[in-house]
Order: sequence, then C-alpha cells, then structure tokens
Amino acid sequence: MAGLQQTNSEMILLSWVRQSTRNYPQVNVTNFTTSWSDGLAFNALLHSHRPDLFDWNAVASQQSPVQRLDHAFNIARQHLGIEKLLDPEDVATACPDKKSILMYVTSLFQVLPQQVTMEAIREVEMMPRHSRVTREEHIEVHEQHFSQEVSFTFLLSSCCPKMVVSLPT
Repeated sequence: MAGLQQTNSEMILLSWVRQSTRNYPQVNVTNFTTSWSDGLAFNALLHSHRPDLFDWNAVASQQSPVQRLDHAFNIARQHLGIEKLLDPEDVATACPDKKSILMYVTSLFQVLPQQVTMEAIREVEMMPRHSRVTREEHIEVHEQHFSQEVSFTFLLSSCCPKMVVSLPT
C-alpha cells in the first residue's frame, strides 16, 4: 500500500509540474530524473507561478544547463525561502538523482499554488509506462538507497494531506 501511495503522490506531483509548465514549449517533464537536467523545467515551474521574478526568454536562451539550474535554485532561495538543496552540477548530468529532485520539487509544491486538474492527472496516467515511475522501480530504488530513504509520501501528506489521494482507475 505504501508503494501505491508513493506512486500516486509522484503522479500527482508530475501532473502539477506538467500542468504548470504546459505553456513552455521547450519543457516536457515526463519523469523526475532526466527531464530536469537542462534546468529549463525548474525555471519554467517557477516562472509559471511567479513571472514577475525573472525574464523567461533570457534564462531559456542564453544560459548553460548549470547556469539555468543555479538561477532557479537562487530564485527559489531568495524569493520563496527554499534552501538550495541541490548542486547544479549534480542535476546537469545524464541521470540526476530522482529522490533529490523529488525532494526539491516537493519543496516548490509546498510554497507555490497547488491546483491540479483531473485532466492533468489523466494525462500522466495515459503516458507510456516507461516514461513514469512504476512500483517495481520504486522498490528497486528503495532497496538500493535504503539508508538515504526519505518518505516522499510522508512529506507530501504532511504539507498537503488533500493531495495524497487514490487516483481513479
């Protein structure tokens, strides 16, 4: 049951991100690893909720992935009070750490508007299975990183208990 709640929480969080970044054609978030490595998703997520904080076009077109990531983390720290939990160099890789990205996106979720439409959730449900997290993948990662495990579901449910729901089948 915990694995199912974890998967549902990730699906809702992914739905929120996709809904928030829908108007940014350069951004297509399908997971909590590689979709974040170029820095565009973090910046688009921030800009979609707080466009007053920076010029999207300047960030999207002129900076390297590490610079874009550093920009997003600095904006979140300065304007939203979110500590810089990630190093840009650790995210700008071929396979960033999923749990670290989940933790950081959860921090953004806690301070930004949290509306998620059923349409956005259905869209994520319809994505190919290889694009999103499976329960087996969660168990494998959990076994590999048991000592570093942080319960995403617990964090999400403690900040937003209404968001941890069972999704319709």
